[in-house]
Amino acid sequence: MYVQDTIAAISTPLGEGGIGIVRISGDRALPVAQALFKGKSDGGFQSHRFYYGDLIDPTDGRLIDEVLIVLMRAPRSYTREDVLEIHCHGGYLVVQKVLDLVLDQGVRLADPGEFTRRAFLNGRIDLIQAEAVIDVIRGKTEASLSLAQHQREGLLSQRLAEIRKHLVEALALVEAYIDFPEDEIGAVDAGRVAELVATTRRDIDSLLVGFREGKVLREGVSVLIAGKPNVGKSSLLNTLLREKRSIVTSVPGTTRDIIEEVVNIRGLPVRMLDTAGIRETHDLVEQEGVRLAMERISTADLVLFVLDGTRSFDSDDDAILAALAGQKSVIVINKSDLPSMLVLPDNLAVVPTVEVSTLTGAGIEQLRSAIFDMFLSGEAVDSRDYVAVSQARHRDALSRGRDALAAFVTDLASGATLELLAIQLREALRAIGEVTGETTPEEVLDIIFQRFCVGK
Repeated sequence: MYVQDTIAAISTPLGEGGIGIVRISGDRALPVAQALFKGKSDGGFQSHRFYYGDLIDPTDGRLIDEVLIVLMRAPRSYTREDVLEIHCHGGYLVVQKVLDLVLDQGVRLADPGEFTRRAFLNGRIDLIQAEAVIDVIRGKTEASLSLAQHQREGLLSQRLAEIRKHLVEALALVEAYIDFPEDEIGAVDAGRVAELVATTRRDIDSLLVGFREGKVLREGVSVLIAGKPNVGKSSLLNTLLREKRSIVTSVPGTTRDIIEEVVNIRGLPVRMLDTAGIRETHDLVEQEGVRLAMERISTADLVLFVLDGTRSFDSDDDAILAALAGQKSVIVINKSDLPSMLVLPDNLAVVPTVEVSTLTGAGIEQLRSAIFDMFLSGEAVDSRDYVAVSQARHRDALSRGRDALAAFVTDLASGATLELLAIQLREALRAIGEVTGETTPEEVLDIIFQRFCVGK
């Protein structure tokens, strides 16, 4: 429930920094500024203009910090309420002191995501744009950031608005005959309704087809590097990262734990996991590392099965191969700069294979391409018109809308009552509204905005 009180929070990360920002939204924004701020020049507060001065404790006049403040009057603000931002020095203590003084002025500490929630509830943005804000903050690559910015700018919302427009027209035509039961729906109107529904189904299908790519761009993928000891797993991780992150030695079993790093592969956020060499061992610590590696194979989005091209395929390789059953994988044959002794089993002939040398860098770009092609088709996601569904919540709602329209088509062909047809169109509209926020239940809104940080 939206309570129109005044809220405040620290909007910058805690810790030492050049600037810390305390944000206030609500009717008490201006009174807070008047109570705490002493400007270096006389005059009132003009909207969207920075003022330089001192922040003081009104109880004793003590100087707290030298600050800049800006007041943004409603509705020209992030929340469409009066918003005040206090820009102070970025030390932990000073920012917390500023927030405490603000809260002493009859202001409440904001809940996670409450500023963005107010922007949504006040009609400045829809729910898709609100969710895109957190994706912008968490974007790990140019491609994922571009997708999030497109959604924040409303490109997906515009597509759904067109879908909704067609559904509303179809529903209006059906309901017109419900209101006048003495008339029968004419062939022209029935054809128009069928055309509108068919167009809508195609539009929804096109959005759902893009969900897989949108999801991996937004969330990234996990790629696990597996293999027996000393085949070059850690060297491969270092080469892909272009930095020394994993310890490389000639001693078998160097890697005991799982090492995780994020690498950008042509815009795809990839979480690389370097694991312990998988083999039979009596070392208890190494055994635990092997157990973790085998366990994580089944949960990874992709496994790079690394083999040493100078060694034969043996029982340790067979054990890893058995664990890969049903798992998406790429065979990586390392040490391509040396004479090959490896013969792959026949059942690996259908698995994508890349030969690399972590010493010379040969084949690494081909491996990057192979990883990318496993998840994305290479569409230009940075184009201005790229739109994709990237959240499971959106996909599920659109799928329900598509199912309702499929039922509508079946029932229309079988001569179902107009009332039933109208119900199905309303169900499709309700599903679209859940994506944009028009019909989203309150408990779902709570879950969405709790993912935000306090202050956003």
